[in-house]
Amino acid sequence: MLMTLIQKEILHHILSARFVVLLLMCILLIPLNFYINYRNYLQRQIDYQEAVKLANLEENSVNPTETLAPELEVSKLFLKPAPLSVFANGLEAAMPGYLGMTRNGVREGPPALFSAPLSYLLGNLDFLFLVGTVFSLLALLFTYDAVAGEREAGTLRITLANALPRDLFLWSKLIGGYLVFATPFLVSFLLGLLLLVWQGFPLGEPDIFPQVLTVALVSLIYIAIFFSMGVVISTHLDTTKTALILAFSVWVFAVLIVPRVGFLAAKIVAPTRTSQSVYMEKNTIQSDFRAELKQEEKKIHSQSKYMREYDIGTNEIGQRMTVMIPTEEASELIKKLEEEYRLKFQDLAHKLDLNYQRETARQEQIGETLSRISPTSSLIYLITNLTQTGKAKRSSYFQTADRYYDTLNTDLFSKISNFGIRHHHEDIVLEEPPELVDVSLGETLGNSAVDVLLLCFFVVVLTTWAFLKFFRTDI
Repeated sequence: MLMTLIQKEILHHILSARFVVLLLMCILLIPLNFYINYRNYLQRQIDYQEAVKLANLEENSVNPTETLAPELEVSKLFLKPAPLSVFANGLEAAMPGYLGMTRNGVREGPPALFSAPLSYLLGNLDFLFLVGTVFSLLALLFTYDAVAGEREAGTLRITLANALPRDLFLWSKLIGGYLVFATPFLVSFLLGLLLLVWQGFPLGEPDIFPQVLTVALVSLIYIAIFFSMGVVISTHLDTTKTALILAFSVWVFAVLIVPRVGFLAAKIVAPTRTSQSVYMEKNTIQSDFRAELKQEEKKIHSQSKYMREYDIGTNEIGQRMTVMIPTEEASELIKKLEEEYRLKFQDLAHKLDLNYQRETARQEQIGETLSRISPTSSLIYLITNLTQTGKAKRSSYFQTADRYYDTLNTDLFSKISNFGIRHHHEDIVLEEPPELVDVSLGETLGNSAVDVLLLCFFVVVLTTWAFLKFFRTDI
């Protein structure tokens, strides 16, 4: 009986106008989206290679046996474009294009958005956007009238009067509609992948194919959430018009508002300083240190044991002219003071940066937690991590840069004062920037276990809610 009801439901959806809209959306949007985003990825790959070549030429011109200015970038760690960014751009365009290694610390290069075209104002049209926004709305439109439409037309009472179990009736609505929705979605996804392979996308690589398969599976789970949500709405209302209005309102809050409100609330709950205020505070500390250093230099120059006369010749009337210049001992003492103040400033600046990072990380964590009230947030966090363009990639990028800086600091920066390298006899060789290691699928799912469980939780809870409400409804 269940199969008969499912077949009837499938035929009902196939003959409806909404199926035509879904089919057109899938065929036009998904393959075209993959094609355009892969072309953009290839261009970013070319830009990355050119930037690495230019950086190598600049690094070869740096002589580590000469004086290095504190702000000079002796090496750069570049962010390589991720092939899976074809599916989700994520944070890739917002992250620094490179991280430069200087004596004063790690300097962030400009992100891709620094020179972004006007089209960035309109947002990214990637696969993640299609699933999170477009297909979630279509899923609601497929199910908002699943029960309300039958009740309004008067067929629900007749159907259930034939000793048809209510659970079979509702399962047929869910399964039949979902199969009709998932089939063109998966077919278009497969066509898009074939188009990517034709362009040269490395789909067969062992670190690519499992992630793509998981992205498709997560997308189907997310769509199932909105199918269940539509059935829940339909079981509570008697008319399709009211159900449509409520379904659209729920979609607006779940997809467009709640994910953003979470971070707005986090700014109120856990406010932080601005990066500009931190920068101004470091400038103030640096100015104070410079003033103190000048005072110390004046004290040294005021002591006769650190000064000696230097003959500069005779004047017009034959008198010998001399000037007082610092002794070598004074110069060495001033060098030590300069290095001491540089290290003090570096230590204080590092503490300020750490405090600022803790504040922003806490605010971000609160916003991330609050935004997970909506399944759309969990979808975004999970897919961006799967495509190596999310929070996990950002953390790996900066942690790799910190480890690389520690190596350079041990091998090079610690041997330099403001006037040059202390031990000129040592052979100093700059270590090559390390490669960014991509996180495996197992590690990604482990790190994103909360989002995986939340998506499954939403499906189970909403489906259970729909059944409980339908069983208690007086037909």
